[in-house]
Amino acid sequence: MAEEHISIKLNRVFHQKARLGIMSILMVMEDVEFNYLKERLKLSDGNLSTHLSILEQEKYIKIKKKFVKKKPKTLCQLTGKGHNAFVEYIDNLEKIIKNVPGIKKK
Repeated sequence: MAEEHISIKLNRVFHQKARLGIMSILMVMEDVEFNYLKERLKLSDGNLSTHLSILEQEKYIKIKKKFVKKKPKTLCQLTGKGHNAFVEYIDNLEKIIKNVPGIKKK
């Protein structure tokens, strides 16, 4: 019986362009404002909210709401579970890439 391909192990939650972008940003920044994500990823309010909700349901991120000078601010933060799951996702992607012929190995 053939061994399953590593792509089977890719986390489907992250394997989507917007959520991949969200997680990539959160891996390098501690607290990220909703509007920053919206501008950087070129998403509408509703689209970004949907993707954030999916990540929050999986407990990969925390969403905090606060007021600054009487204006609401939504902040997103990576959880430990989210960090670990995203590192595993990236590791699996690297394994796939390393097995593609013609790609230089580091």
